[in-house]
Amino acid sequence: MSLVDLLGRPLRSLRVSVTDRCNLRCEYCMPEEDYAWLPREDLLSFDEIARAVDAFASLGVDKVRLTGGEPLLRRSLPDLIRLLAADRRLKDLALTTNGVLLADQAGALRSAGLMRITVSLDTLRPDRFVALTRLTTHARVLEGIEISARLFDTLKIDSVVMRGVNDDELVPLIEYARARRAEVRFIEYMDVGGATQWTPDKVVPGAEILDRLRAHFGGVEPIGESAWAPADRYRLPDGTIFGLIASTTAPFCSTCDRARLTADGVWLTCLYAAHGVNLREPIRAGASRSDLAALIAEAWAKRSDRGAELRAAERERGIYIPASTLKENPHLEMHTRGG
Repeated sequence: MSLVDLLGRPLRSLRVSVTDRCNLRCEYCMPEEDYAWLPREDLLSFDEIARAVDAFASLGVDKVRLTGGEPLLRRSLPDLIRLLAADRRLKDLALTTNGVLLADQAGALRSAGLMRITVSLDTLRPDRFVALTRLTTHARVLEGIEISARLFDTLKIDSVVMRGVNDDELVPLIEYARARRAEVRFIEYMDVGGATQWTPDKVVPGAEILDRLRAHFGGVEPIGESAWAPADRYRLPDGTIFGLIASTTAPFCSTCDRARLTADGVWLTCLYAAHGVNLREPIRAGASRSDLAALIAEAWAKRSDRGAELRAAERERGIYIPASTLKENPHLEMHTRGG
């Protein structure tokens, strides 16, 4: 079934959060001291998640990424992966993790049918890792990357670049990823819900990142690929490929085919959306696949979201949502929406 929104964007990709909990407190995502968590009884079971994904797949979604919070905190996660991997309509089944628990679980994830994995790694320096995350688990993250590099054909490393914090590690991160047959993706610091320390001067624009890498490596060649991918990819003179997600200074709303499902079943059609569609209630009321699909199709057909573009157009751009508001509505948090 062909399904497009008001701007002609198809629904192809779904990010599914399996928990809002996280075992790190990254400066750019969860810098506060305390949080309001989703009630555990509201979290979708694996069977309920599979039912939701089945409805999305019937509408053309063929890419699913499991997220959090930190998804590896969800017990028995390979069981969910087996359920989803059995759906042959899904061409891509991936997971994004902070890597803290990855070393112990990578094998089980791969055996269950996970196709790709992305690990967040913002620094190669243990002391800087502590400053960024407030934990001392850097070595465990690196161990998880080493094991995953041997198990998965496709391994990506996501690095949020912040001026004066880790922007001096662009070259070392590329070299680290290259040595492990992984692809690093540099992400501009985004002013999403939860980024309560965000300021424009901390953003390193994608254009500047490219200039720095060009100056060091001697050339950066863009790779022409699908416009629907979130990252622009580039090739260095030695063939090394890296990605760049410049969603703060160069939003890609016009080609956004992604939606997000929170761990408690709220479907969001944009990362910046103020409200979502509650799918948990109809799922628990016994709605059929066709009923769920009709609900999804109706909402997507009305979609006109372009949140990142609107944020970029603001003349005076500050913190998106204050901490006090986030505590009143945890669904506005980045770690609840699935980054």
